[in-house]
Amino acid sequence: MTTVLIKHPVEDYDKWKDAFDAFIDNRKAGGEKSYHIYRTLNNLNNVVVMFEWDSAENAITFLQSDELKAAMQQAGVAGPPEINIMETAEKGET
Repeated sequence: MTTVLIKHPVEDYDKWKDAFDAFIDNRKAGGEKSYHIYRTLNNLNNVVVMFEWDSAENAITFLQSDELKAAMQQAGVAGPPEINIMETAEKGET
């Protein structure tokens, strides 16, 4: 499974979240399997999203799509995203 970690500021979290939710069918069609949304405590408009994707290839294709770029702009993403695409090296429980 591929993990995608994206960090970016947004103008308004509620506006961004509505747009994020509205884009779910596109994300699922692109290979997204699940997501977690985090917000930094010192600024709730700093968003971190961790996704599980079905493959790195599908994640890369989706992340480079014009549809995603347009959706992010409409959602009020206020700066360039920091994107990391990762494969699981190890998983454990404590």
